[in-house]
Amino acid sequence: MNFTRIHSLLLALSFILFAVSSGFTREETDGLYPALGAPAERKVDIAWNRYHDTEGLESILRSLHDAFPTLTRIYSIGKSYEGRDLWCLEVTNHSKGDADRKPAMYIDGNIHGNEVQAGEVVAYTAWYLCENYGRVDQITDLLDKRVFYLIPTINPDGRDYWFHAPNTMHSSRTGHKPIDEDRDGLTDEDPFDDLDGDGSITMMRRRDPNGRWKADPDYPDYFMDRVDSDERGEYELLGPEGIDNDGDGRVNEDPPGGYDPNRNWAWDWQPGYVQYWSRDYPFSLPSIRAVADFVIGHPNIGAAQSYHNFGGYILRGPNREGGEIQPGDERVMAAIGERGERMLPFYRSVVSWSGLYPVWGGETDWFYCGRGITAFTNELWTLRNMFRNDEESEKAQGDFLKYLLQEQGLTKWKEYDHPQYGKIEIGGMRQQFYRTPPSFMLEEECHRNMAFTLYHASQTPLIEFGDVTVERIGDNLHKVWVEIRNDGMIPTRLDQDVRHQITRADEATLSGVGLTVLSSGVVTDPDFKRVTPVEARPERVLIDSIEGLGAARVQFIVSGHGKARLVVDSIKGGRIERDVNLP
Repeated sequence: MNFTRIHSLLLALSFILFAVSSGFTREETDGLYPALGAPAERKVDIAWNRYHDTEGLESILRSLHDAFPTLTRIYSIGKSYEGRDLWCLEVTNHSKGDADRKPAMYIDGNIHGNEVQAGEVVAYTAWYLCENYGRVDQITDLLDKRVFYLIPTINPDGRDYWFHAPNTMHSSRTGHKPIDEDRDGLTDEDPFDDLDGDGSITMMRRRDPNGRWKADPDYPDYFMDRVDSDERGEYELLGPEGIDNDGDGRVNEDPPGGYDPNRNWAWDWQPGYVQYWSRDYPFSLPSIRAVADFVIGHPNIGAAQSYHNFGGYILRGPNREGGEIQPGDERVMAAIGERGERMLPFYRSVVSWSGLYPVWGGETDWFYCGRGITAFTNELWTLRNMFRNDEESEKAQGDFLKYLLQEQGLTKWKEYDHPQYGKIEIGGMRQQFYRTPPSFMLEEECHRNMAFTLYHASQTPLIEFGDVTVERIGDNLHKVWVEIRNDGMIPTRLDQDVRHQITRADEATLSGVGLTVLSSGVVTDPDFKRVTPVEARPERVLIDSIEGLGAARVQFIVSGHGKARLVVDSIKGGRIERDVNLP
């Protein structure tokens, strides 16, 4: 038998062994070689190289619920201004423990309507969790011990407007409650107009030797460059496509909506003259109030992730200079963000106000400051990923458009007779380019960001019993020593939570028929057995917080014999119980 034949047989045998160990039958693997990262055999087969409107996202969640009924629940947490549901998929192993008492991770996306890949990342995360339960040990462990609340879009009105109406690259960020932006007594009466009928709002330009713009020398059909101070221009830019719909002498000044849902949260909220587009008062927008009510109603949420676009940032608070952040909490969130930088090429982990820009009334500030939750905003997609380097120049964008997208994402300049401006030209980048990754890069963006969020979730507080010992100290008298460990990097209560008493302290109780707890307290020095006693209700010991990957210890002095029930209840760290025998 020659070497080539031996090698072929070994390859065939190794593939059979791989298929058996992976849980695939020979029939399932014929013609298929499973790639790492996503299951080859799928109950819900979704193409992750495309975008879905609001109805499409709902369909994904419903398909997952139908395929994985023991892992999921689906429900609406509220409605948008235009009456669309905010769908949540709750994912956990519901046969193990009470889902409402498991440590929880909250994930949402698409608070800004045009930031559409945010919805795809959340839906992908839900799909990946469901499909890999029972196949991937880390996923199985996560869903056995923790619960995920996944809401792909909290601005379905803006999302659907982006999908079903012509837009620029940067619209429609707002929701769709009508707003009189130009104060003329009318609302939303002067939107963009798709003058050339290409389905996207591009730019208008007019030849003018006194203008301050010229065609880009490398890509004259693509971009416009501002001329130098001592250089004469070729064009004036007239803004995005549109006409003066209301006859007031202005173009595009009152499009639909006119507010920012990420400026409407009840922490550091400021009125419009301080924070543009904040609206009337905190939580005045129905979708934002629905999310807040949901989070308040689920105090087990210990971590939160919000997805936006774009720029390649992992943002943490505070959102303004001088904003509230406790030093210990900052260290934890910085460590999680640093891990994310390694998982997300060309992303930067930064504090929001200094690394990007200040925000008043933002979501993640409310999560951390108002609810004591570790929270991140990921600004999805960075142009540095086009060629896997730090280049973001127009030349790089032009090369990417020409050589990798074959000029998709671009409308070449063409003449148009404008009713107000006369002979103009229309062209430039379409709404699908720049802020959103192209199809062949979308799944990678989904997977890497999902992996970062799962890492964050894996660090949420999770309590478990350590050593529990019973020491007989006299007739009918016992000391019970209890060690309570936290298996996550995040403490059971952040310093912000403890300082402002947002949630109650962790609680250890001991009870039993015929038993009387005479004294109890927190063990401050286990070596010398120093204990700080409670002042009342000795059957209950309150613990301010259990540090990340650390432990707390309590002691009970009990009179009586028999079985005692030991319960530790942590709002964000879970609830555990154990029987202790007192001889």
